[in-house]
Amino acid sequence: MTEVFQYLRNWFDRNQPKYYGQFKIEDGALVGDYKIATGQYYRIIGSALNDGVYKYGSDELNDETFEGALWLMAVPSDVRKLIDEINAWQEKYGGVDSENMSPFQSESFGGYSYSKASGGSSSSSVPTWQSVFADRLGRYKKL
Repeated sequence: MTEVFQYLRNWFDRNQPKYYGQFKIEDGALVGDYKIATGQYYRIIGSALNDGVYKYGSDELNDETFEGALWLMAVPSDVRKLIDEINAWQEKYGGVDSENMSPFQSESFGGYSYSKASGGSSSSSVPTWQSVFADRLGRYKKL
């Protein structure tokens, strides 16, 4: 999830509270009086163990105390749906052992031969979630 927001360079933090200072995570949850709604996304910055974006109520944080920041996020529902689709795509096609991730159309051993995918270099023929979802994510991407 953090990777999607980094790719977009958009943290959807407009008009949302930002907290700075010392934070404590105990028993896998933030300790303190932060006005985070269940299901709301938030970003942790400055943590040695938990830097990233989480969904309140379904997050699994590592216990620690750190100096940093906590930014609440207002992620539009269509972006949340896109993230769910990206996660499903990654689960199905994003693994190293996925046929989709192989830059080769075929290979054989014994006599050793292989055929590269058509269309130039092998690295450009491997689809990524960024290339698959680029059109739909483009409107949220910041320069």
